[in-house]
Amino acid sequence: MARGVILFMARVFGEIDNVPVGSTFVNRRELYDARVHRELQAGICGGQDGAESIVVSGGYADDEDNGDEIIYTGQGGQDPNTRKQVKDQTLTKGNVGLARSKLEGYLVRVVRGAGGDEVFSPSKGLRYDGLYRVADFWHEPGIDGPRVWRFRLVIDKEASSPPEVNGFEDPGPVGRRSVTTQRPVRSLAVAQRVKRLHDYTCQICRTRITTPAGGYAEAAHIRGLGEPHNGTDVESNVLCLCPNHHVMLDTGAIYVDPDWTVWDTATGNVVGTLQRIARHRVDPQQLAYHKAHYAP
Repeated sequence: MARGVILFMARVFGEIDNVPVGSTFVNRRELYDARVHRELQAGICGGQDGAESIVVSGGYADDEDNGDEIIYTGQGGQDPNTRKQVKDQTLTKGNVGLARSKLEGYLVRVVRGAGGDEVFSPSKGLRYDGLYRVADFWHEPGIDGPRVWRFRLVIDKEASSPPEVNGFEDPGPVGRRSVTTQRPVRSLAVAQRVKRLHDYTCQICRTRITTPAGGYAEAAHIRGLGEPHNGTDVESNVLCLCPNHHVMLDTGAIYVDPDWTVWDTATGNVVGTLQRIARHRVDPQQLAYHKAHYAP
C-alpha cells in the first residue's frame, strides 16, 4: 500500500498506488480514471467524512499558491458565467471535507492544473504534486465581497518525497520549486505564565486536569500566529484552556462575544462565560478578530 494511505469506506486518503509525485495527466477525465481526483468538475473531492484531493488551477481569485504552502479557496457561490463570487460560501460539501481532514489529520492529494500560478503550475494539463496537510481554516470576505472559506495547506515533505530508484532519488517530472517561509516562534515563557496565572484551570469550563506531574492545561492563541492571521505571541492573545476547548477555539466551534459570553457556533447556545483575572488581560480586539472569522 502506498505511503500515507488511510482507507475510509470508498475514500482513499493519501497516495494512490502506482501514481508517483510528478505524474501528469492530459485532462480531468484521465485524472479521474487514475483515481487521483475523483471529480470531473469540482475542485474538491470530499464530503462530511473528509477531503481526499483538490485541484489548484486558478478557479478562484482568492487562491494563493506559494509552492509548499497554499491558501486555497473553498467551493461554491460563484456565478458560472462571470466566475465572480456572488454568494457567501458555506461549510458544506467539499468545504466541510477539507475542515474534517484538518480535524482528523488526513493528508490531501494536491493536483495543479494549467491556469494556476505561473511559477508552480504546469503549462498544460494537470500534475499530481504530493500530499499536503490542512493546517488551518477560516472564513473572511473575498476579493469580490461575499464570504469565502479559506484553507491553509502545507506540504508533508516526508510523505511527498519522490520514490527512490536503485538507491538514487528519482526527481520525476515535477516542475516545482521550494519556497522559504518564516515560521512563528512560540514563547514557552508566555504560555507557561498564562497557565500558571490560572493554576492550569480552563478559562471556559473551569476544568483542571491533574496528572502525576502536576496540573495540565494548554495555551491557546486567540488569533493564530504567522501567515495569514499574523497574531502576536503575547499574553493578551493567549487563553488557558483544557484540550477540548483549545481545539474548539482553534476550529471555530466556539467564539467569545465582547461581553465575555462564550457561544457554541453550531447550535447558537451559550457555553458559559470566559473567566478572567486581573493579572491576565485578554485583548478584546483579538477576540473580535476570531469572532469575525469563525462566527456565523
